[in-house]
Amino acid sequence: MEWGIIFQLIDPRLFMVVAACWVIGYVLKQTPRVPNWSIVYVVIIVSILLTVELIGWSVESVIQGILAGAFAVFGHQAVKQTAEAITRLRK
Repeated sequence: MEWGIIFQLIDPRLFMVVAACWVIGYVLKQTPRVPNWSIVYVVIIVSILLTVELIGWSVESVIQGILAGAFAVFGHQAVKQTAEAITRLRK
């Protein structure tokens, strides 16, 4: 799937939510008592709450929140995996 298609799915007002979720995920990853498996769930819940706060309560806002949170997690993993692949190639 291309990034352009994903950008079209997410309401442009929510790119700040994506950025906030990326930061929240990073902070949680650095927190020793937070298990890795729980980070994605926390990010999705925070994303839904922020989205509902920004655009109001509706089924669409919940779906947009899920998309924004998933996009933040996917974006982080894409950057992380690319960096790891480049490191492996350099060896």
